[in-house]
Amino acid sequence: MMSEKEKMEKGMWYDANYDPELFALRKRAQAKALKLSAMPHDQFEERNKAIKELLGYMPEEFDLVTPFMVDYGVNIHIGKSVFINANCYFMDCANITIGEHTFIGPYCGLYTATHPLSYKQRNKGLEKALPITIGKNCWLGGNVSIMPGVTIGDGCVIAAGAVVNRDVEENCLVAGVPAKVIRKIDQNELL
Repeated sequence: MMSEKEKMEKGMWYDANYDPELFALRKRAQAKALKLSAMPHDQFEERNKAIKELLGYMPEEFDLVTPFMVDYGVNIHIGKSVFINANCYFMDCANITIGEHTFIGPYCGLYTATHPLSYKQRNKGLEKALPITIGKNCWLGGNVSIMPGVTIGDGCVIAAGAVVNRDVEENCLVAGVPAKVIRKIDQNELL
């Protein structure tokens, strides 16, 4: 029989609230994130050590402004030269992959988990997690929400406050709730 963690990793419905193994893993990761978030930004060596402890590795040329919260930490995969601004929450019940040279504004949420519409099922603690992928050279403005299962192509700009609930092709400007493509981006254009 599969554990709840194995179900989570396979994108199946799993017991997110009452499974002791998942509860312990989340609490451990959240404690690490709180420890990191309490450190002064100029304590580079200590912060890098705390980031490595939280994620399981230290991303190359990574800049993280805290506070920063996660569910598990170990399901976050960050490319080279990524910047994440303050007060972001990465609900990494499934993999979150962020391509190199991507900027993520303050108060962004990357939410891999979803719940059943039926309260009877929701009240049992059921949840399903789907991966999020953000391409290379993207920019997410402040207060952007990325929903479960979304893939954002390379070179996209997601306007502040957007709620992205569908995949986005590469080189698109996206805005709104729900987010819609405003136009394609010519990467050779000057502002």
